[in-house]
Formats: sequence, structure tokens, C-alpha cells
Amino acid sequence: MRFRSIGLAALISLFASTANAATITFSTLLNGTTEIPANASPGIGSATIIVDTALATMRVIAEFSGLLGITTASHIHCCTAVPGGANVGVATVLPNFTGFPLNVSSGTYDHVFDMSLASSWNPAFVTAQGGISNAFAALLAGMATGNAYYNIHTDTFPGGEIRGLLRPVPEPGTLLLLASGVAGARLRSWRKRREQRRAA
Repeated sequence: MRFRSIGLAALISLFASTANAATITFSTLLNGTTEIPANASPGIGSATIIVDTALATMRVIAEFSGLLGITTASHIHCCTAVPGGANVGVATVLPNFTGFPLNVSSGTYDHVFDMSLASSWNPAFVTAQGGISNAFAALLAGMATGNAYYNIHTDTFPGGEIRGLLRPVPEPGTLLLLASGVAGARLRSWRKRREQRRAA
């Protein structure tokens, strides 16, 4: 799915007036019940994603424990049409985040990615979005709306043992700005499409 209605500039402007300016934080709790199909894994975890839109960086912090299998991959999938409604392709680097602990059932992770580099992305996601800047905007929009999820795959659950929908961490005014910015971007997109139809 390609997010045509929200550009990177629009997303950056949503947060330009907040106290943290260009920094946006997303987080989630990871478990087996969020997987599709859901599973009964006792594994749990958490993930925090800190995006600096000015530097085009994304810090990924995660911890997990109690997995039934051993880790084979971890990454962010994006973008679903409805939060938690389906499985979708991987947006970030394949097969797993750089340096993510593999062959373990518990662990921690902390890494900063330069999102302006092709090596930080799944090439298919970048192609589908029409370039890296559009991919970055789509991923931010997906995380902001709950349409992106963090997934940890294991040998016992190759499709994913634990996952969680990424959501913005509330800051004063941030969610209101996000909602109004997304609404404004969608309205502009709707108007543009309407004008194009009239001109055709």
C-alpha cells in the first residue's frame, strides 16, 4: 500500500513546533496474541522507535524474553489498511535489523539507522513507495496511525512469534498536531483528486 496523501515535509511540519522539534517516539508491547494468526507463546517484549526527522535517523530499542523458539529475524512491517487487520510486507532492512541478537530466546537491542541510506530499507518497500523519502514518510505515517508493527520471528514461529502495533508516545500537543496534519493532508489530496477528475 502506498501512502500518497502524506509527504515527508507534511509529517515533519506536524512536529516542528513541539518541544522536541524533530524527534518523534513510537512504542509497543510485543506478544503472541497480536500475531496473525494469534499464538499462545509466553514470550513478551517491548520496542521503542525514536525518529529524528531532521537527521533522518531511526533508533530501535527492544527487549524480549520467554520465547518458545530462537530468534531468526526482527524488523518493522508496514503498512496495513487497518491497525492489526492483516499481515503486510517488511519495510525495514532484511532479513533482520543490523546486529539484532539471533539464535536466542531473550535479549536486548539498541541501534541507530540512517534512514537516508538504501541499506536501512527493504528494497521492495522503497520501490513500492517511489523512493526513500516517500518510504520514510510512509513508515512514519504507518507508525503514527497504528498501521505498522514490530515483529520478532523465531524458528518455532517463522511468521512471527511476538509482535506489537507501533503507536506514537503522547507528548503535549503532538497527537493533536498529528491528527490535524493527517486530516489536512488527506483533505488536500481529496481536493486534488476531485480537481483532476473535473479536468478529465
